[in-house]
Amino acid sequence: MATIQFREVTGEEDGMRLDRWFKEHYPGLSFGQLQKLMRTGQVRVDGKRAKTNSRVIKGQQVRIPPLATDEKSQSAAPKRAMPRVDENDADFLRSILLYEDKDIYVFNKPAGLAVQAGSGLTRHMDGMLEALTDKHGQKPRLVHRLDRDTSGVLVVARKRSIATALTKAFRERSTQKTYWALVRGVPKPKQARVSTYLAKYQAEDGDRMRIARHGDNGAQHAVTHYSVVDQVGQKLSWLTLKPVTGRTHQLRVHTAYMECPILGDPKYFNVENWEFPGGIQKKLHLHARRIRIPHPKGGILDVTAPLPPHMQQSWNLLGFDVSNYDPDIEEELGEE
Repeated sequence: MATIQFREVTGEEDGMRLDRWFKEHYPGLSFGQLQKLMRTGQVRVDGKRAKTNSRVIKGQQVRIPPLATDEKSQSAAPKRAMPRVDENDADFLRSILLYEDKDIYVFNKPAGLAVQAGSGLTRHMDGMLEALTDKHGQKPRLVHRLDRDTSGVLVVARKRSIATALTKAFRERSTQKTYWALVRGVPKPKQARVSTYLAKYQAEDGDRMRIARHGDNGAQHAVTHYSVVDQVGQKLSWLTLKPVTGRTHQLRVHTAYMECPILGDPKYFNVENWEFPGGIQKKLHLHARRIRIPHPKGGILDVTAPLPPHMQQSWNLLGFDVSNYDPDIEEELGEE
């Protein structure tokens, strides 16, 4: 005979939504069934009624009523198929690993590799992370994204609780990121702050962002600090870009807005009759060079990623010396 149960929220589940917690423990229980149990007060957290979007806390006791349909529904529900893992994925991920500890992985994502699934994509970082699932069945979790053609530092949490803490750091902008880019022309002034509003729109080649006005539908404030590191006459320049906000395509749109679009950008390089310099590949020249983020267990995680091959080739051709320059990310980013 089914009886009432009490389950304690573990440390790895701290901060999880209650509906997600139930999905993890009782995959055969539908969302509609859960909502009914909530409305009637049969599910309680520490003796109190709760909502499906409530966040559970480590140590709390969740009251589980008799689930008459539990065994039946779980046996009838289709089992979640185990993802098919390419045996080479783990080796590949290890080959691009920049840093790891028991809580975090940091990878140097190659240009051209998507971070998440999308239309027509079968290979992406999120899928390959299945190969690093631990003995407890926990798959590493993405906590931020990079555009498919942007290379560089990608932080991944090894545990759910760590993912929650890192996501909060990104959301609260306590993370400092530095990108390197090769752009057409030289921005004036050579060091400044770009502050605009950006809004998404549909183009033939997918989603794009445009400069918008405050109050426009979907407009979001976007702030970037930039500085010229080196240049080739007035034709090309190497920039450091430090985003304060994290809007889609923000750096690519802001450099185009400055009339210094990033080389190889298929969406925002809008200079007519411009010929690509010989020896420089027609790939996006944008690289997530460095990240500094509070480590959930204390201290600051500070990781730098080497340039991808196509950008290193361009740096060599143009005589840019990486060994003589790497930014210190200590200055205040300023307010929006």
